Amino acid sequence: MKVAYEKIQPDEGSSFKIIHSQSEGDKFFWHYHPEYEIVYVNKGSGRRHVGNHLGNYEEGELVFIGPNLPHSGFGYGVVGEHEEIVVQLRENFLGEGFLEAPEMKAVKRLFERSRQGIHFYGQTKKVVAERILKLPNLSQFERLIEILSIFQTLATTEEFLLLNADGTKFDFNHKDEERINRVYRYVEQNFKKPINIQEVADVASLTVPSFCRYFKKMTHLTFTDFVNEFRVNQACRMLNEDVPIADVCFESGFNNISHFNKTFKAILGKSPREYRRDALKL
Repeated sequence: MKVAYEKIQPDEGSSFKIIHSQSEGDKFFWHYHPEYEIVYVNKGSGRRHVGNHLGNYEEGELVFIGPNLPHSGFGYGVVGEHEEIVVQLRENFLGEGFLEAPEMKAVKRLFERSRQGIHFYGQTKKVVAERILKLPNLSQFERLIEILSIFQTLATTEEFLLLNADGTKFDFNHKDEERINRVYRYVEQNFKKPINIQEVADVASLTVPSFCRYFKKMTHLTFTDFVNEFRVNQACRMLNEDVPIADVCFESGFNNISHFNKTFKAILGKSPREYRRDALKL
């Protein structure tokens, strides 16, 4: 989709930004920015949407996202507590050409790979996670030294997967930001009732065929799939509360129990009843 541009400012007295956030789940925020971004999810699990990649992540997720690679917020759709630490920086955060220094050869390759989105696992994830958790409490100088060391660790490991291995390039146009945000707001306000595709197309100022092509091209989801995922995320919130499953079905916008169960399982791999049972074990 043509996505929202996020403007990022470094922390005062620093050349990069660190965000330590805790939330009960965020709104859908499909966005991009010219900064590189390390995301470590200390608590919570949810959906990972980076570029063309769409999948699930578990607690302890560690990813490195390159500049202008669209992604959703990792807090979107999370039920219960969510905690993450995010590091954001420009390629020239230590001055023009610093990646050209011979000592930075491996890190330069890492930065290039990050344009496809990188997921880290294994011992690398464990070691780097412990160091990222300490970043917010370090002095500014100590943060800088530590982040460079973290980059070197990520640059020299083989414990990683590229999330967009096909190397798809993404192009952006700010003028479409308001259009897609209008569609999101419409879904947020109307998901409990049947959604008329003609009304959504009107919101986007497109014909129905043009809107369907536009949405699929930009999100790699059909609009129906997007609405179903949104409704399932709303259902998950209610399943963690003492709400009868039948009520959850209709309150989240599904018009019958059979369709609700089938869609829920297709997206999350378990039935609403199984999801509630597993949530109560936590």
